[in-house]
Amino acid sequence: MGAIYWLSSYPKSGNTWFRTFLQNLKQDGDAPVDINELHTGSIASGRGWLDEVLGFDTADMRHDDIDALRPAVYDWSLKTPDLEYHKIHDAYTFLPSGEPLVSSKATRGAVYFVRNPLDVASSFANHLQCSVDQAIGRMAAPEMAFVKSETKLNNQVRQKLLSWSDHVLSWVDAPGLNLEVLRYEDMLGDSLATFTRAARFLELPDDQPRVEKALHFSRFDRLQEQEQAGGFKEKPANTPSFFRQGRSGGWRDELNEEQIARIIADHGTVMRRFNYLDEHNNPF
Repeated sequence: MGAIYWLSSYPKSGNTWFRTFLQNLKQDGDAPVDINELHTGSIASGRGWLDEVLGFDTADMRHDDIDALRPAVYDWSLKTPDLEYHKIHDAYTFLPSGEPLVSSKATRGAVYFVRNPLDVASSFANHLQCSVDQAIGRMAAPEMAFVKSETKLNNQVRQKLLSWSDHVLSWVDAPGLNLEVLRYEDMLGDSLATFTRAARFLELPDDQPRVEKALHFSRFDRLQEQEQAGGFKEKPANTPSFFRQGRSGGWRDELNEEQIARIIADHGTVMRRFNYLDEHNNPF
């Protein structure tokens, strides 16, 4: 019987990089996978997935009504023989019924990717094509969501992100959730151990040669080269590039003192929890 492992993150926190690794690990081929052929399952908010399972068009439905149906869509995975791995940017929220949006029955577990919000800010600004100050404001907004319009049709449905801090806490403190947390910084600095731990958690092959090969095929410079050569279908239309830098600590060159102070004021408690700040609120 199948079930879902969620690959969850606030945007620009390593989710797509991990999905590339996941596809390379599963495929175990002699060449890197095509970044435009990541067959790791639809994003949780994909309207096409919802419409296909429901058997009708959700285009004219209100956001709250669609959300009420989403757990039943994910429950359909229980009818399949294999485990599924789906990206999700929604916060871990609950419906009025008390049921998690992601379905407690269908969810086998989740990997949550967390990244220093000081680094998220510039990458998020690039993704949204807005100023860094605007991105910082959106990261602090408790009502932040993608696809908020009720009138403009999108190939995804609404995703409630909440603030960066609330998004992180919604997943890492979700009651009863089988969870593995990966820091983006550890994915970069201790790749073999971190990705091996994730593969083992996801019930995938975790032998060292296979993980090393998947990591080699998923190097950030390879992803950038593929995007430059053939584009990336998941890139927002007006964004110059999806795979921008793929490093940690870039905030030191990209943020001014006021911006750094704003982010720490907004998210200091959660940043300390994940070792991004010392006890005096100084960034590591």
